[in-house]
Amino acid sequence: MSDLQKLILEHIRDVPDYPKPGVLFKDITPLLADHEAFAAVVRELAGLHEVDKIVGIEARGFILAAPVALHAGAGFVPVRKKGKLPSQTLEESYDLEYGSATIEVHCDAFAEGDRVLIVDDVLATGGTAEATVELVRRAGADVVGVAVLMELAFLKGRERLVGVEAHSLVIV
Repeated sequence: MSDLQKLILEHIRDVPDYPKPGVLFKDITPLLADHEAFAAVVRELAGLHEVDKIVGIEARGFILAAPVALHAGAGFVPVRKKGKLPSQTLEESYDLEYGSATIEVHCDAFAEGDRVLIVDDVLATGGTAEATVELVRRAGADVVGVAVLMELAFLKGRERLVGVEAHSLVIV
């Protein structure tokens, strides 16, 4: 295990029975509150690829993706839940465990051929990440990868990212 992985795991708090009984929630707020740990995560994610844009997925993905974009010298593009962006958008719907959801991005968020890294806090079932990949591609950009702070391997979300490089700083 790397020093970075140890640092991350030391700053993730387990919260039992949240948001419902039987779920063990992985809380990253202690990591975000520690300058050294947060900065190390941002530096690592920013150094993965040379890119034009970093996409952050609503909402916790914004917390990581915006400073990663700044550190990488790239633009930041939010991917939001349907109805939250003020200008013309493209949308992508996907299935969740209990229903479906739709995400959107502004139509003019990317230049043709922009190299894009998608950043989020957690890769769980992979539905949101998979939909974001498709949305970015439909907008004319090239997805160079998906990068997350933490991957919940038992949910097998990586399997939904066929043909996309997926990078997780820690896998639990």
